[in-house]
Amino acid sequence: MDFLPIERTIFAEEHELFRANVRRFMQDMVIPNLDRWNKQCHTDRDVWLEAGKHGFLCVTTPEQYGGAGADRKYSAVLIEEQQRANAAGPGFVMHSEIVAGYIERFGTEAQKSEWLPRMARGEVIGSLAMTEPRGGSDLRAISTRAVLDGDDYLINGSKTFITNGYITDLIIVAAKTEQEDGSGGLSLFLVEAARDGVSKSLPLDKVGQKAQDAAELFFDGVRVPRSNLLGRQGEGLRYLMQELAWERLMIAIRAVAGCEVALESTIDYTKSREAFGKKLIDFQNTKFKLAECKTKTQIARVYIDRCIDLACAGALNAEASAMAKWWCTELQNRVLDECVQLHGGYGYMLEYPVARAWTDARAQMIYGGTNEIMKEIISRSF
Repeated sequence: MDFLPIERTIFAEEHELFRANVRRFMQDMVIPNLDRWNKQCHTDRDVWLEAGKHGFLCVTTPEQYGGAGADRKYSAVLIEEQQRANAAGPGFVMHSEIVAGYIERFGTEAQKSEWLPRMARGEVIGSLAMTEPRGGSDLRAISTRAVLDGDDYLINGSKTFITNGYITDLIIVAAKTEQEDGSGGLSLFLVEAARDGVSKSLPLDKVGQKAQDAAELFFDGVRVPRSNLLGRQGEGLRYLMQELAWERLMIAIRAVAGCEVALESTIDYTKSREAFGKKLIDFQNTKFKLAECKTKTQIARVYIDRCIDLACAGALNAEASAMAKWWCTELQNRVLDECVQLHGGYGYMLEYPVARAWTDARAQMIYGGTNEIMKEIISRSF
């Protein structure tokens, strides 16, 4: 991704060496399996174990818990290279950056020691169950309940659109609890998928991102011990809010990488494709469309790289990440739409990478909080 005029300066040599290894892994272990994963709507577990062996899972998790203890720039490299491979799955980001991140920051020593090393090895696959059929982006509307019953909590409810939900082993479940003062609060629980009362739907039939499984999860009288409470009771919403800035930036990182990859492949296509006796790239309309997309992508890249620096310094705020998520996912969809158009009829054929990238990109404006919610967050500073 070096075709943009302004050289990137945020990565050190060790990041680029890591990038080369990740790119090789994607070429050897992911790309050859994508067609099959797209058809079955989930990845194989083998790829998770291989990723664990190569040190590509939970890279920011401290070494004492099986991770690499690396900075978030390594995470950015992983996101960019998976996007370069045009691979919506595996859901490494959800597993490594979100689920493992919650456990690391809010879990007890026992919880961290039990789960993080196994997640880093790819033996346990993690998911986060927040969204509900009637709630959407409104976390305060969560209706799943966790009621204290002796030394256990009883969990009842359902979740939908859960990334890694079909193949998950460990679920962080957001549920309403009753606090001592009688008020309802949101709490987080570690729930093993094998527990009695936990059930899963088949992978949901999505428009895009076929290789990335998403499922509905159901909790029918699921009994978990008090020790499965993640953090403090009633603090779940605050925990979720703390982590959303990084989650939204990761979506934006993927979006800009998606713009770059699509532009590179489309420029190559227009240089080889002929119409009316000349190359597509020689038409003024083609050159102007690509110039517009390249300029907007470069501007987005500079902003995102600055946000990555802020995230590594612990200084990324909700407003900046909301701006990144809104602007870059909107841009990704506009750029891909232009790239599909420049491919003509072939752009609508799934055998061309640009078509799959186009269908995969649409959900980027929805998950992590819809782009309308991003604008609401931004407007709170007025």
